[in-house]
Amino acid sequence: MRTLIVEDDFISRFLLQSFLAPYGECYAVINGREAVEAFRLAKDSEAGFDVICMDIMMPEMDGQAALAKIRALEASAGTLPGEGVKIIMVTAVPDIKVMATSFQLGCDAYLRKPVDTEELLQYLRSFNLVP
Repeated sequence: MRTLIVEDDFISRFLLQSFLAPYGECYAVINGREAVEAFRLAKDSEAGFDVICMDIMMPEMDGQAALAKIRALEASAGTLPGEGVKIIMVTAVPDIKVMATSFQLGCDAYLRKPVDTEELLQYLRSFNLVP
């Protein structure tokens, strides 16, 4: 499993990397702008990512804007909804509007911080990314 972690907070990024590393390659960036670029580069090299864990509140470009750009890149490449990279939004903000907007933009799952690793693992299993 190839994972992209998009998180501006060092501790949160480190914890996600530590948890996900045993399941495959983990890459990390610190904002939405870098996430879109990492996604584009991986897609162009045909390596791609299986899952993206993306914070919502970040500098330069927030997670929802990055989510929208990533889904637009997939659509322009002919990827049908539901067949692209699995995107899990991660946030400390328990706002129902933010959650609804994330799903409207195409996220596959939503986790609140601090991340419950068992819940994350259940999502990865439901996506058939881990046994």
